[in-house]
Amino acid sequence: MSTNPKTSPTAGLEGLSPETLLVHGGTLRSGFGELSEAVFVTQSYVYQSAEEAEERFKSEAGFIYSRYANPTVAMFEERMRLLEGAEAARATATGMAAVTASLLCFLKAGDHLVAARALFGSCRYVVEDLCPRFGIASTLIDGRDTEAWARAVRPNTKAFFFETPANPTLDLVDVAAACEIAHAAGARVVVDNVFATPILQKPLQLGADVVVYSATKHIDGQGRCLGGVVLGSASYVKDHLHNFLKHTGPSLSPFNAWVLLKGLETLPLRVRAQCAAAAHVADHLASARGVVRVLYCGRADHPQVSLAKRQMSGFGQVVTFEVEGGKAAAFRFLNALRLVKISNNLGDAKSIITHPATTTHQRLKPEARAELGIAEGTLRLSVGLEAIGDLIADIDRALAASRIG
Repeated sequence: MSTNPKTSPTAGLEGLSPETLLVHGGTLRSGFGELSEAVFVTQSYVYQSAEEAEERFKSEAGFIYSRYANPTVAMFEERMRLLEGAEAARATATGMAAVTASLLCFLKAGDHLVAARALFGSCRYVVEDLCPRFGIASTLIDGRDTEAWARAVRPNTKAFFFETPANPTLDLVDVAAACEIAHAAGARVVVDNVFATPILQKPLQLGADVVVYSATKHIDGQGRCLGGVVLGSASYVKDHLHNFLKHTGPSLSPFNAWVLLKGLETLPLRVRAQCAAAAHVADHLASARGVVRVLYCGRADHPQVSLAKRQMSGFGQVVTFEVEGGKAAAFRFLNALRLVKISNNLGDAKSIITHPATTTHQRLKPEARAELGIAEGTLRLSVGLEAIGDLIADIDRALAASRIG
């Protein structure tokens, strides 16, 4: 997309803070001079002549078809690019579309992919089931073990893929160390940064090549719409990602892009408040009767807390914990909640909770869940923006119910 200097989405924004970029970055204004970003609801675009249409299709310098690019979507992409510090970005219809496109746009039959085994269930499906159908071999490892990444490398290894922190166990991968191993082998590193958000962790600065987000989570942050985004180098986007998205069509709708733009304006405020509340909740759970264990990246008892402090500026709003009594007790806990809602999403202004063994990770065999540390009593809590006293009271009431069996 080309723009003139008066409407350039980056003019005058270089060097500004993330909070400022998330309010002003990427904005394109029409001749009406609207303050809020406009929603350009259109499938295609009009050309002034046949010659202009020919040139536009040849150069793609401008808008052709909203499956390729759209002004509202372009604003969201540019704002995310500025925030992440990437050379280029492309939006997708969902977070899983972003994950799938980020890998399949450059991997081919005969290639090998190494991934951390602690992944969201759908991400494991892409790695374990989908990639092999296209002749892309995959190896799952314990991503916490840096040496395991090196041992898994083959001559045809072309990609490393991992979440950090991981869903729902909050396992961490040493991003810089994994990137060093991958680059020595000539492989790209793709990081799913959704739990950390672009506010708390910068994988590109740690050496990663590609970063993906489910914008459905914190970026929207209010449970309204789906979306995803992939960020990387200009050459990666131009040579691989753009054509893959253009021809396979997982396009982000203009309206969803507008909702995500509005969500980005308050992202730093929400994330910081949720991090503070999550730390409080984690400490409370750690001292509560009937709780077997608590996982929170910022707690001193997290097994990788030193790594978390080294590569993250904050520790997120997800607290994973296990209640005594297995599935029955976990279900009693869930059903006793009044304020916290049962849902499989996260990063919302509302506090929401899920039972991974029967929802997000239900497709995994019991032994695979056990290997990851997902027990029948494990619960994943995404802390929202409610008053902390109200949340604690709701949790305590549910814990009391979980012990009655």
